[in-house]
Amino acid sequence: MRLIANEGATTDSHLSPGPSSGAPFRGFDCLLYTGRLNPPIETWVEQLRSGDVRALARAISTVENRAPGWSDLLKAVFPHSGKARVLGLTGPPGAGKSTLVDQLARFYRRDKDKRTVGIIAVDPTSPYTGGAILGDRIRMQDHFSDPGIYIRSMATRGSLGGLARTTADVTTVLDASGRDLIIIETVGVGQDEVDIVRLADITILILVPGMGDDVQTIKAGIMEISDIFVINKSDRDGAENVEREIRTLQSLAMRSDGWTPPIVKTVASQGVGIEELAAAIADYEAYLQKENLALNKSVENWQERLIEMLRDALFEKARDQMGDSSVAGYAAEVAQHKRDPYTLVEEIAANVGKH
Repeated sequence: MRLIANEGATTDSHLSPGPSSGAPFRGFDCLLYTGRLNPPIETWVEQLRSGDVRALARAISTVENRAPGWSDLLKAVFPHSGKARVLGLTGPPGAGKSTLVDQLARFYRRDKDKRTVGIIAVDPTSPYTGGAILGDRIRMQDHFSDPGIYIRSMATRGSLGGLARTTADVTTVLDASGRDLIIIETVGVGQDEVDIVRLADITILILVPGMGDDVQTIKAGIMEISDIFVINKSDRDGAENVEREIRTLQSLAMRSDGWTPPIVKTVASQGVGIEELAAAIADYEAYLQKENLALNKSVENWQERLIEMLRDALFEKARDQMGDSSVAGYAAEVAQHKRDPYTLVEEIAANVGKH
């Protein structure tokens, strides 16, 4: 296979059979002309905003992999973001999240407004490559011919909370590219999966009948973040029990914004209930605008994200200053009880930025 990539050209792959003399196949013969693969930031942003899918893909890869220039790129695209509506779909494994995302994307592309959609599917990390296991992209392959839908799989890379650490930054890039709607599907880690509430405008929790103790198994934490409940695979026995338990939990506490999350029943594999789910999303959008809650919610989300960004920046700076050898030395001293970790961390934190 011979891969040739040059500026202004798509990447082609051509099958190259081995010589007929019976010599062994040589594998891959690659020529990559990457000298000007990434244009200047200003040009890059213009290409991204004009709908250039290759520019968008390069931008997302740069941000996700923290490649050189990622920070400057985010600074340049941020003023163009803030217009897309961000939907977060979460729930336990096997709830049918990918199928529901697929059906929602279809609905919004058929809608009279024919909205453009960006999908971020956060997948488990491959234990071999560290990349995403692309199950979601396989299930959504029917959309690949639609330029109005862009699908990106991301690996959690060990992050807890159901999202990759760079999901928020990738969302900003997609937003700046002009997508009307961004759908984020979390990895499905269970009751710890609450990070999505700090990123999504609307959080949708997907449940299914037959989960043993039903809602009880995931009610801690994750139940409180939902703006809309979806009971998927509602044609199964037990759907009424799930709905009854949700309503019982709702009766125990009132949300601070006064919104009562609706319960929508779907059978995503058959497209049943998708229109009703879209209507529930529209109702909550209208509620946010009517009660002027959208800005308040955004401020709360940014408070959390700014703290997280600051924590990451200080951590990277401290790690750069110490180096791996220093960390190993400190760890040995603590393990041998020559130093206490609390004083040590205070000293490291006090020295961050001094050198």
